[in-house]
Amino acid sequence: MTLLDAEQLSAVLDGSRWDLFRIETLPAYATPTTSPDFQRWLDGDPGPDWSVRQKWLDLLARWADEGRPRRRVRIIHDPVSAYERYACEWGYVNNVRAGEPTRVIDLAETRGPVELDAAPGDWWLIDGRDVVAMHYDPDGQFRGAEVLDAQHAPRHRAAMDAAWRVAEDFTTWWDRHPEHRRSAHHAA
Repeated sequence: MTLLDAEQLSAVLDGSRWDLFRIETLPAYATPTTSPDFQRWLDGDPGPDWSVRQKWLDLLARWADEGRPRRRVRIIHDPVSAYERYACEWGYVNNVRAGEPTRVIDLAETRGPVELDAAPGDWWLIDGRDVVAMHYDPDGQFRGAEVLDAQHAPRHRAAMDAAWRVAEDFTTWWDRHPEHRRSAHHAA
């Protein structure tokens, strides 16, 4: 198995024509772009490193403007991890504003759809036909991505459709859960 590195993965994803779907299932990720900001969030800094973050937001906005938005379903664990709270507060809030439709499956409130059992882990579905499986170490370090054979696409499409149907709009969910904001935890 040959894994794509981050740069190769980016080139594959940029080839999407009308739909780029991502499912995130891990309680935490440790990447070169998110780990420094996560530490800043833990340390109580007032905001992310915009010199890094803005590039991502600009890319999301460009894809949305081109009519090929990136969509995301995020699994939120019970209990919610500090990383998930950070990702919501400093990540998804801004991503949604930039044009990324994002939904949440909160495992404290609902069960994930059974279709996800047939398409486990983190993955991308590009234009409903190309599946890219993400590989991580147990601590959330990205190891690489793998383009799967076309035979995997039908079950991943079914999982995507089911997850999107079950998931709640991120902004609606976030507005209902002020207890997940960093300020709620610092006040306690």
